[in-house]
Amino acid sequence: MRVIIKPIVTEKMTALTEKRNVYGFRVAPEANKIQIKKAVEEMYNVSVVDVNTVNYAGKNKTRYTKSGILQGRTSAFKKAYVTLKDGEVIDFYSNI
Repeated sequence: MRVIIKPIVTEKMTALTEKRNVYGFRVAPEANKIQIKKAVEEMYNVSVVDVNTVNYAGKNKTRYTKSGILQGRTSAFKKAYVTLKDGEVIDFYSNI
């Protein structure tokens, strides 16, 4: 099972990283906090202090177009906020 799907790199997440050394990841819905901690430590060679998870439910979306009403649903996902030990950082742009 692949635990970490992708890192979350947004303005809000970057501000949180600079303020409190917290990084965000989109993770597998069935992953628990212990698995997430282990995966981040192995992938980025850092020490994880705390892991908080949030489950997002999908939302119904409606769009009015020329040809009629289009209805759909966004997918549900799970997000993890990982707090690192002081002085440690993750560089998402090192592989580019």
